[in-house]
Amino acid sequence: MSHAIHNIGIMAIYKDREAFIPYRRSDLIELCVEDGQLAPADVEKFRDFCKILSSYYHFQLHQTLEMLKDNFVPFNPDADTKLKIEPTSAQQAEMEAKLVAAFKVVLERANYVPLSDEMLQRAFKENSLIELKTEVDFQDFEQIVCYYRGDNQKTTSVKRLLKNVEKTVDTFDRVTLLLKYKDAAYFASKKSKQKNMNFTPGKMYIYLYKNIPKFDLEFLFPNIKISMTWKDRLLLVIPAIGAGASVVVKIVPQVLLIIGVIWFVFFGKTSLLNFNISEENVKNIMPVLVAALSLVVALGGVGFRQYNNYNYKKVKFQKNVTDTLFFRNLANNASVFGALIDAAEEEECKEILLAYYHLMTSKTPLTPEQLDNRIETWMENKFGTKIDFDIKGPLRNLEGIRGKIIKDGVESGSTPEIPLLTYDNQGFCNVPSLDDAKTIIDYLWDNAFLYAK
Repeated sequence: MSHAIHNIGIMAIYKDREAFIPYRRSDLIELCVEDGQLAPADVEKFRDFCKILSSYYHFQLHQTLEMLKDNFVPFNPDADTKLKIEPTSAQQAEMEAKLVAAFKVVLERANYVPLSDEMLQRAFKENSLIELKTEVDFQDFEQIVCYYRGDNQKTTSVKRLLKNVEKTVDTFDRVTLLLKYKDAAYFASKKSKQKNMNFTPGKMYIYLYKNIPKFDLEFLFPNIKISMTWKDRLLLVIPAIGAGASVVVKIVPQVLLIIGVIWFVFFGKTSLLNFNISEENVKNIMPVLVAALSLVVALGGVGFRQYNNYNYKKVKFQKNVTDTLFFRNLANNASVFGALIDAAEEEECKEILLAYYHLMTSKTPLTPEQLDNRIETWMENKFGTKIDFDIKGPLRNLEGIRGKIIKDGVESGSTPEIPLLTYDNQGFCNVPSLDDAKTIIDYLWDNAFLYAK
């Protein structure tokens, strides 16, 4: 069975566009109906074709979902069931490889884009909303998979000094992150204390977030270490210096008294230091004790106040990070699989439906590149939305969907399988009529489960 895509010439490549179609499948179906290119008798047939195609892909991707869940079992930190047989190290390595490979395929089918190392490193160097000094030890991980979808700019309100100001922030609409931690022996060698970890060594953590500022990606990593920036430290130190200076001015007499007493005890009376200390002053120790206590209380009060200010600032920072991630979290661990499978099903069906509709309604034959440009222009004219339609995927899927057209309910071994897409000698795309397309998909559905009798 060949799934080659014929005669794809040079198509426009857009750096500012994505393959993601930001509209629901049902809305696209209705827009095709409202486009006026379908004959009245074909409207319901087209809706039926879309419905059965969606059902077929739902069934197909459900098998992928089950495979992901099965291979995730030994790495799931949230597991509440027991394994009948614990897999060996070799089996776990094989399961991990299958899981990661399938996970990437599902992400790409959902029109997610892999995040480059360069983009990730830039995220750690720049701040957008959360101004903190951060550090992430990438050596803690065996696997890091990070994909995003939707690279946009959003305007948000941030606090600057005593007022709120509007700031434009580069944002990813969706971010998916898979992290596989190294085993317990590695963390033991680092002298890491288990009670201080908010993760389990050897387990895999998967996250799905929305509206994440591009340069705050480091906050998605559970092992992040945060500290205050120099700006924040100065905001604590400068008031501390001011408060300390005022305290020092007030306690100078007590300090001089203490120094004078110490000098008198060790060196006796001298004209080098005019502290006006007499033997009676030295014998009367109460003023000295009061002076020492005043010094300790004053300096201790300043230190305690600044320590509390530091802790308050630290808690405020941590709350900022927690709130940011809490309200933007869509799914964690195994639940991410379901969300991404739904997204992949939606995207692939939308692409196939658009490709089939435009091939079926075109007055002239279309090459793949002509079809690609036609769909992009149609989306821009109808929705005002510019996309970079990925023509290879839907054409490959259409060519791979093959079934038999049964006449009079009788199937013979010689009845050929017919694909939903073929190419002529000139490289033009051809699709069967709606009646035949429905029959082909229905054949696939009827033969989804075949049992020997």
